[in-house]
Amino acid sequence: MPVFDSNVRRCEAVSEFVFLVELELPEPISFVPGQYLMVVMGEGDMRPFSIASTPAETDFVELHIGATADNPYAWEVIEKIKAEGELTINLPSGDAGYLAGSTRPLLLVAGGTGFSYTWSILQAHLASDNKRPITLFWGGRKASDLYMHEQLQKLAANDTRFQYVPVAEQAESESWPGIRGLLIPAVLENVQNLADYDVYIAGRFEMVRVARDAFSAQGLPKEQLFGDALAYI
Repeated sequence: MPVFDSNVRRCEAVSEFVFLVELELPEPISFVPGQYLMVVMGEGDMRPFSIASTPAETDFVELHIGATADNPYAWEVIEKIKAEGELTINLPSGDAGYLAGSTRPLLLVAGGTGFSYTWSILQAHLASDNKRPITLFWGGRKASDLYMHEQLQKLAANDTRFQYVPVAEQAESESWPGIRGLLIPAVLENVQNLADYDVYIAGRFEMVRVARDAFSAQGLPKEQLFGDALAYI
């Protein structure tokens, strides 16, 4: 896997806790939508972040980094970006990427910045001529945590293959168009016949663990559930 220093061409706060980061590539890098890269912070200190862009963007990769001062794992990366304007990265990694050749519809399940993993898959799928339906459930604590909500609404309105289901534990507005509640119960209550889908999931490990067990109980074969967290739980 190539390792190189990458200039940061964008680092923008897109919500209270999320930064959208674009890193320049010196040359096109082959990867599968849904893979991740490693940020090299020091000898033996490599930190994984999902690649939110697709291989079609040949001159940069995009990351969505959820960072707060009390979470040094991600916050130190943002501090390094701001101080130095570059990162050393290693890519690609991961075995939970998009299976373009499958015949099953896709179900994307994202908690918080786990959305970056599903965003890469979603973009790649909709850019193709693949007719399979694709559904995204994206959950956050607050509606405002869904930092690309309006863009996803427009995307769903313009492509009949795509259904977007936002989920917020606390929705500030009475006109909230999504589901109020927890992400995994929302999926279970609104998706029939999980075994018909390829399911891609990303988010906190405890959420992925709950989903794995609940989806299995509903008949989803383990071979149809994809997510890098599954290797660690």
